[in-house]
Amino acid sequence: MMEANVLMLASFVVLLVAGVPIAVSLGLAGIIGILLGLDIYALGTVGTNTYNGIAKYPLIAIPLFVLTGMIFERSGVAAKLVTFASAIVGPRRGGLATVAILVCILLGGMSGSGPADAAAVAVVMIPSMLKAGYPREFSASVIAAAASTAILIPPSIALVVYSIIVPGMDLRALFAAGLVPGLLAGISLIVPTILLSHRHDFGNQETQARPRLWSSFLEALPGLLAPVIILGGLRSGLFTPTEAAAVAVFYGLFVGFFIYRSMGWKELYRVLADSAEVSAVIMIIISLAGIFAWAGSTLGSFELAANAMFGLSSNGYVVLAIVMAVLLLAGMVLDGISIYLITLPILIPLMDAYHWNPTWFGVLMAMNIAIGQFTPPVAVNLMVTCKIGGVTIDSTFRWVLWLLGAMTVSMVLVIIEPGLALWLPEAMGYATN
Repeated sequence: MMEANVLMLASFVVLLVAGVPIAVSLGLAGIIGILLGLDIYALGTVGTNTYNGIAKYPLIAIPLFVLTGMIFERSGVAAKLVTFASAIVGPRRGGLATVAILVCILLGGMSGSGPADAAAVAVVMIPSMLKAGYPREFSASVIAAAASTAILIPPSIALVVYSIIVPGMDLRALFAAGLVPGLLAGISLIVPTILLSHRHDFGNQETQARPRLWSSFLEALPGLLAPVIILGGLRSGLFTPTEAAAVAVFYGLFVGFFIYRSMGWKELYRVLADSAEVSAVIMIIISLAGIFAWAGSTLGSFELAANAMFGLSSNGYVVLAIVMAVLLLAGMVLDGISIYLITLPILIPLMDAYHWNPTWFGVLMAMNIAIGQFTPPVAVNLMVTCKIGGVTIDSTFRWVLWLLGAMTVSMVLVIIEPGLALWLPEAMGYATN
């Protein structure tokens, strides 16, 4: 049995390193574990476990939130948010870079996806930042880092997955818990951004007139109302998280078709097709991860891994530091959803043993994964912004390190003071443990 466990985990790592897609790697590794540790008849469970992986009602929220994000990205909301943020910040050294961070934070409350957020903001902001005297590498780094807050600020697709895997988890509590750390993480990026802009004379050509605050606010208001409608509806009990996603879709279509009038039937078809493609990738990962999860649970792989973690130290803070380091490394090469699916079966026993609050820990995982989204070598957000900016990931290292340090400080603050994550959901009356 031990050999089967080792070979299953080893085969997963080998397949991943070989460049096999994460979904296929999970499925094949699970099948290898079943063949070696059980018997050939156990392969009859593969189809059932694949289906059971996605046969969960709350998962309907994922394609709906993906669709919501794409609708708002392509309905002109990003441009309106840029104008509004510019009116708040004004023309100053580091101003446009700060605007990019603020827009990423605001758009994160609609998309729930870091790469989608990064793409939408980079297309709008990088040309303007170049004209204002910001280097391409710096612009790509700032937007990639700021877009990673989308995994924290509700609605977050990764937090939806976390709430489904962790028993008894309230998604409304998770959404509320991610808000303050998400804002803290985004604001922490502004400090090094402004300091670096002053030190290297970035943005020395920012001479554009400051937009009118009130008029730009009114134009951006339809987009700003999206997170309010989602969170307000959840808080009032008017609808469930899944229903909130459906409401957000129809509200986004209303904004695109009737308020901004930037969408037509052709754009709607494109949005539906693209969101279906993204949602299919996510669902395939989740479904094939069901094979891996069943095999690991049946063979005792996750229990063995958890026991190995227990053996490292009896101090919960030491174990937490090790877990955070492992998650950061995983975030550099994997997407957030895959990390949750792979690691949570191992981490749930640790949460129980060390009495870590599951809501707080879910937010910590999201913050760690957010850092990984702009930390090379893979860095999914950075890949998007570098492609749009026409630069290589290597050229962004010197800027990414500053932003990495700033967001790490914000994560450490949440570790030291769990109330930063738990205050809001507790104030709203949600169960956090």
